[in-house]
Amino acid sequence: MTESGLNVTLTIRLLMHGKEVGSIIGKINVLLSLKFKGESSTKKGETVKKMREESGARINISEGNCPERIVTITGPTDAIFKAFAMIAFKFEEDIDNSMTNSTATSKPPVTLRLVVPASQCGSLIGKGGSKIKEIRESTGAQVQVAGDMLPNSTERAVTISGMPDAIIQCVKQICVVMLEVEYKAYTIQGQYAIPHPDQLTKLHQLAMQHTPFTPLGQTTPGFPGLDANNPASTHELAIPNDLIGCIIGRQGSKINEIRQMSGAQIKIANAAEGSTERQITITGSPANISLAQYLINARLTSEVSGMGPL
Repeated sequence: MTESGLNVTLTIRLLMHGKEVGSIIGKINVLLSLKFKGESSTKKGETVKKMREESGARINISEGNCPERIVTITGPTDAIFKAFAMIAFKFEEDIDNSMTNSTATSKPPVTLRLVVPASQCGSLIGKGGSKIKEIRESTGAQVQVAGDMLPNSTERAVTISGMPDAIIQCVKQICVVMLEVEYKAYTIQGQYAIPHPDQLTKLHQLAMQHTPFTPLGQTTPGFPGLDANNPASTHELAIPNDLIGCIIGRQGSKINEIRQMSGAQIKIANAAEGSTERQITITGSPANISLAQYLINARLTSEVSGMGPL
């Protein structure tokens, strides 16, 4: 997916041993640092800082002294793929270094463990194991979904092993499955509408095919084929004042993205004195309006659920 296409935001989590966490953080040997008066080339946190800066993804590592830690990677899909590539190649580098003084003749594969909601594992496995077999064959990576859930969790570990390139392709396909599950399972209560699942499938296909948006002002909507010939109509909805910021984004960046993605005209009224809500007016075809409402509600749900801004 490129900048000209719909770049969906995802959150992917990894389960890592302490040694793996230390590798991506970039820890320093304190005695070595003192010996060389701090002239070591690797300062604490330098590796993960570089990964954040070069990938554009948010990478957070859980606190604590547990044997295993959770590494959360959040961002647009292209940023997530870059972050995974950097982690996979870093682990391969660690394997190469460990083999320098080793008598082993075969090089072990790079292994990553994803934390995936159990509700999405069925789609990842597929009927009779068809989907996971397809992913294995098309990427060359080994993929294994744990049969049991993680302790005190409703999630399972998905282990991916192989060469870095195979792992990256595998992660991309897993992201596709997660997006499909998320779109098809999405429900909206009250005044918010949602496009038909078939329309959401088109939305997702366009995202994966790098389809560019139609600029605002042109007669063709942002997503061709979604009832483009229906006459324009207007819909209004109210958003709490404390959540309007996540809809607007910095300098209007997010609301402009929603306008561009949906092809709808969206106006946000000024805050009325004494009111706890802001009025949003959406104008366009039924499909435009439906997509705009979906995108707005997706941002609200993300904000309220604590995932952070999309």
